[in-house]
Amino acid sequence: MRPKRDSSYGCVKALLLLGRVSNLPTVWSNCLAAWLLAGGALVESADVQRFAWLIAGATLLFLAGMFLNDAFDVQFDREHRSGRPIPSGAISVKAVWVLGIGQLLLGLGCLVWVNTLATLCALGLAGSILVYDWLHKRTAWSPLLMGLCRLLLYLLAGATATGSLGLTVVLSAVALWAYIVGLSNIARREATGGRVNSWPCWLLGLPLALAFALPYCHGDADVAWRGVMVAAGLYALWTVRSLLFTFKSMMPQHGRTVSGLLAGIVLFDFLLAANQDMQMGIVFFGLFGLALLFQRYIPAT
Repeated sequence: MRPKRDSSYGCVKALLLLGRVSNLPTVWSNCLAAWLLAGGALVESADVQRFAWLIAGATLLFLAGMFLNDAFDVQFDREHRSGRPIPSGAISVKAVWVLGIGQLLLGLGCLVWVNTLATLCALGLAGSILVYDWLHKRTAWSPLLMGLCRLLLYLLAGATATGSLGLTVVLSAVALWAYIVGLSNIARREATGGRVNSWPCWLLGLPLALAFALPYCHGDADVAWRGVMVAAGLYALWTVRSLLFTFKSMMPQHGRTVSGLLAGIVLFDFLLAANQDMQMGIVFFGLFGLALLFQRYIPAT
């Protein structure tokens, strides 16, 4: 019986590694922040139902993207990351393709019924995921594609919430795109090493500027500046801390920087949504803690 239990454990661990599930709290926080920024509510049962379908669909699309990432990258992983599930023999390439495509279709099924705009965003997100997985090891511009995936997730959440996209959601989505581009610039060097260009990291400062500009763009008369300031301080401190592992360490630790910045996506969301509903701060802090906890057991990259 022992070998069977060990085999089952190994299979579950392989699936968790393939899905990079430690990043799921950042997907959920993206959905919550964009929902709030769009003016969505979570009071009526219909709103809660739509939000639940959004979370389910976004989760499945994210997992599909991660599975298909490994399917496309199998040759690279055999050369540079032999411990990944496919090259280590924990799961077959065929199984990963089937699971990845299946999750992609199920994820779309959760989202395409909501409204026309959400359908278009969901299809755009699925297409961007496939293009990124196919091209990201072939082009130096892959961080732009990765950022596009998260940008479209923000737009999808906003469209699901209200059926329209306001300036606040669009600007926030662009800021998230910039954050992911800056993060991905470092992540590209995690497996192969080499020099990291520092200039894309300045994009990580864009959310701070936007957080203070959004209330004026939205025309808010009563701004919760104390909450915005707290969120800005937390975001800035965590971002700088994460970057120090790459730029101020005797031996650059790109992995620690990338993991920190990935968890920091939740703080990005809290920063931009701080003026919308501070009571939701406890949810964002919970998701941030969950991301850090998951990273202790499942690598974020």
